[in-house]
Amino acid sequence: MRARLLLAVAVLILPAPAFAQHSGHEGHAPETGATQEAEQDEHAGHVLPEAEEPPSQTSEADPHSAHRAAPADESAEHADHAAGPVVPGPPPEAFTGPEHAADAYFGETAMAQARGEMTAMHGAVPTHKVLIERMEARFHEGEEGYLVDAQAWVGGDLDKLWLKAEGEGVFEGDFEGLEIQALWSHAIGPWFDLQSGVRYDFNDGADRAHLALGVQGLAPYWIEVEAAALLSDKGDLTARIDAEHDARITQSLILQPRAEVSLSAQDVAEDLVGAGVSSASVGLRLRYAITPQFAPYIGVEYDTVLGETRDRRRAANRDLGGVSILAGFRAWF
Repeated sequence: MRARLLLAVAVLILPAPAFAQHSGHEGHAPETGATQEAEQDEHAGHVLPEAEEPPSQTSEADPHSAHRAAPADESAEHADHAAGPVVPGPPPEAFTGPEHAADAYFGETAMAQARGEMTAMHGAVPTHKVLIERMEARFHEGEEGYLVDAQAWVGGDLDKLWLKAEGEGVFEGDFEGLEIQALWSHAIGPWFDLQSGVRYDFNDGADRAHLALGVQGLAPYWIEVEAAALLSDKGDLTARIDAEHDARITQSLILQPRAEVSLSAQDVAEDLVGAGVSSASVGLRLRYAITPQFAPYIGVEYDTVLGETRDRRRAANRDLGGVSILAGFRAWF
């Protein structure tokens, strides 16, 4: 009985130092001497194995502060990962050796033929397109007229043969004129082609041939541009520039602003054209693409003659321009 009593007393007495030590932390009571040494010994396991003694910055009142500082160290350790992976460039050996290494195994003749077939398959396939840009009726001051503007080309990525035609007239009235162009087009960049060839004008009693040189392509902001200089068989130098842009309201509803300017380097008396800017027009066409290949439209356009050309046309009692209401369609195949 006495032995059991002594064992119970020992169990109650042994945990007392540890309980007293932790109660000192809760009350923040100052500790000196053996008590501080005992606490350091108890928490020595929290210190990194390489350290012989705990850091001096760690507070005794918060022996776990070293653990709370760890995330900052981890973020510094992984700072390089935030910048993304570093992709090394090709080794210097990649730029040595023959240009076509496969020639050494399959022969130069066989590989040259294979490369030619690959080029033809991916870039030299001839194709074609026919575009009716404007087929419209025009209503101007009680007069009903028409205009046709069409283009077609055949060729590859770099070189094409273009055919262009534009004509206008009055319903149940006079035919005002038709121009036809045959042009050879060569790509001078990813967006523009250089075009050269001939143009022939069929006018009422004043047919004329021209040499043509110009550019056609896509300018910044998706503006389609066509500009050409023309030298007639009588030595007259003229030019024309037109630009248009498709502003998509929806996938099928498209608003197209369009502008055109004509210029002449000299007076052309038989055409009632004066030197300088001879005519200009601006218009808006709203079309609805029933299919990608066919889109009817309505619109409005203002055209005018300028400068000396205006004086010549007024003296000849010719139309000086004005506002026209448009209705037509655009198609391609």
